[in-house]
Amino acid sequence: MSWKYLLSDVDLGDEEANAVADVVRGKWLSMGPRTSKFELEFAEAMQVKHAVALSNCTTALHLALIASGVGVGDEVLVPSYTFVASANAILYTGATPVFVDIVGPRDLNLCCDDLESKITSRTKAIIAVHLAGFPADMDRLMKIASKHGLKVVEDACHAIGSSYSPYSSSEHAGKKAGTIGDVGCFSFFANKNLATGEGGMLVTNSDSIASQARLLRSHGMTKSSWDKASGRATDYDVTCLGYNYRCTEITAAIGSIQLQKLSNNNARRLELVEAYRRKLGSVEGLILPFATRLEDSAHHIFPIILDQSADQSVVRKNLAEKGIQTSVHYPPVHLFSHYRKLYPSVHLAQTESAAQKEITLPLHPLLKIEDVENITDAVIEIVSNANLRSEKN
Repeated sequence: MSWKYLLSDVDLGDEEANAVADVVRGKWLSMGPRTSKFELEFAEAMQVKHAVALSNCTTALHLALIASGVGVGDEVLVPSYTFVASANAILYTGATPVFVDIVGPRDLNLCCDDLESKITSRTKAIIAVHLAGFPADMDRLMKIASKHGLKVVEDACHAIGSSYSPYSSSEHAGKKAGTIGDVGCFSFFANKNLATGEGGMLVTNSDSIASQARLLRSHGMTKSSWDKASGRATDYDVTCLGYNYRCTEITAAIGSIQLQKLSNNNARRLELVEAYRRKLGSVEGLILPFATRLEDSAHHIFPIILDQSADQSVVRKNLAEKGIQTSVHYPPVHLFSHYRKLYPSVHLAQTESAAQKEITLPLHPLLKIEDVENITDAVIEIVSNANLRSEKN
């Protein structure tokens, strides 16, 4: 399929290419000085004390849970309306994911009422996913966590650059998504707002969590290969069972350049979302999630929700025929075969309903306003025809 309008595209250019070339010429490819530099830059940008560069966001989530004390026999509350990594990381620790419903089609983030009702004596932590770049209700979530003595891990892979501000009176207002809970996790996957291909970052204001994450990411070794190569160490100890979750210098070099572009590219995403909303905001047969919020999001994706008269697969097929690439964010985790076998009785009404009707439209900083105009014209035409067919039937 040759796409006229890509779902996602990456703002990469000569700066990233030159940065990678510099790494190659320097001949030090594994975690080293560029990684340290990227961590410092990221921590400053996110206004947080510590940033720990890792191989991807899944490993960040895994280490975040371990450093939060999650282990065998514990339960972790997590929305099912998320990428499967959010739940997989819980299983890696030997804990049990307890799936939480979303608010509904107008708010695809976790429902705090449902979350609080599922807290038990075994609950140890909460994973809060900021879907589409819109922070979840962190005010209420943090109060719930404090009341029950729970750790909060923010899955901010959609929300890099988002500032929490839906509630003007909030004590957390203005804080960056990922920095409100005990620990935050970011993804630099190839389609993210800050893209390095693979890669991730764990951020925290906790000295102990940061120290543990740094130790665990490299086999539990007290010194790194760069420490030895640069003459700062001649030997090392292994003080715990760790993992090979290290970042590379190539990832860090690209990440530093991408971080410089993040603010402008997120601003461009906001302009595109505004253009989408102007055309689609009053279309019969469509719901635009998070429609009452705008400035507090990184706008990683642009989801729409069809009403009951339109078929998700048919609408996507018709859009594809016009060269418009779409996706679904997300198939519910609890409905995947692996998780159905583990937890066959889970039913989440709002999650399942939204997932059957959600379509993600193209959104990336290289998209033009006229592209959005053409995409929305196609969406309106196809959705209107779907509604007409339903009425005739």
